[in-house]
Amino acid sequence: MMNKKVSFNDTAIAFSHKTDKELAQAHFVFSLMKFQWLVRIGTKLTPLALKWKFPIKSLLRNTIFKIFIGGESLEETKKVLKTLDQYQVKAILDYGAEGKENEESFTKTCAEFISLIHYAGAQSSAPFISIKVTGLARFSFLEKLNIIIKQHPFTLPNPKALTSAEQKELQLLLAKITTIVEAAKQQHIGVLVDAEETWIQDTIDALTFHFAKLYNQEQAVIFNTIQFYRTAAFDLLQESIRLAQEHSFTVGIKMVRGAYMEKERLRAQEYDYLSPIHPTKQSTDDAFNKGLAYAIANLEKVHLIVASHNEESNSYATELLAQYGFPQQHPHIHFSQLYGMSDHITFNLAKAGYATSKYLPYGPIDDVVPYLMRRAEENTSVAGQTSRELQLIEQEIKRRKA
Repeated sequence: MMNKKVSFNDTAIAFSHKTDKELAQAHFVFSLMKFQWLVRIGTKLTPLALKWKFPIKSLLRNTIFKIFIGGESLEETKKVLKTLDQYQVKAILDYGAEGKENEESFTKTCAEFISLIHYAGAQSSAPFISIKVTGLARFSFLEKLNIIIKQHPFTLPNPKALTSAEQKELQLLLAKITTIVEAAKQQHIGVLVDAEETWIQDTIDALTFHFAKLYNQEQAVIFNTIQFYRTAAFDLLQESIRLAQEHSFTVGIKMVRGAYMEKERLRAQEYDYLSPIHPTKQSTDDAFNKGLAYAIANLEKVHLIVASHNEESNSYATELLAQYGFPQQHPHIHFSQLYGMSDHITFNLAKAGYATSKYLPYGPIDDVVPYLMRRAEENTSVAGQTSRELQLIEQEIKRRKA
């Protein structure tokens, strides 16, 4: 089957899954996001309003929550999964709770991930789940490990370098991830480990590599995430593929641009070190596309998830597949965008026959607010993102009225 040229301008396909009411709601939310001052105020006040028990949950539930979140529980995601599946779009399920820092919470989150895996295994439309290591261990502990691991990348620290309490904490973390990956392997579900801040990322890379060696023998069960706004991203991609070859396992890679840009730059200034982030959007785009070319050239060795909201990069990936003679449904490549964003990319790719999904978070409103606030901030900080979303929504509303 010849690869089809994909156009991302067909709004009839892009919004075929949305009713007129849902389209109007999306238009309202993205219209508000145009105003940076409003987003800045909203992201500061919303968490406080919830903490102080102000009655804003109904407002959130019918606006930003409805656009970007699949539901407050796994059961509520079923309706979304069913809708997506009608358009050949799969889902990457994500328990969206963030910011908890105690063992009770880590144990609860681990149990939620296990439930999520079994739930995904029972669906035909949810081949992956996403996890955050900070949902399973203390940030400061991961940071301490990072200092040690930085000297020996991809290698977990020698227990002698840790206190007895830290050794116990590491064993608890490893036990949790083992339980998660074991369940995922049994259910044939991929586990995508989110990238986080650079000062804990070496720890995340080492943990993911450790479990990939153990579990990625016949298929990619665990995937690492590489943020290409990092200047070190391409080297990390090359080294990941090389080490997988050396240790005879399949490497799973999710390619993203990145989600912590402002925080990374501010920390580099505060601690007076060279920013690990590309200086411009163009240099980030170039790095991402260079990574795409390398990963697709090595597609037989890599299970790749192209998690991008950039039209050019998605188009480039489809061109590379055609160039190398790979079919659209090659089992080693998958495209994905966040739920509520870039429907023109997701649904047009799916319509053209590419394996495509939406990253679909769920969770109680109080727990997913950090994720929602990040979505709002990113939409205003990425040049043209909100304008493009609005332009396409308005184009579709106009088309439907014609």
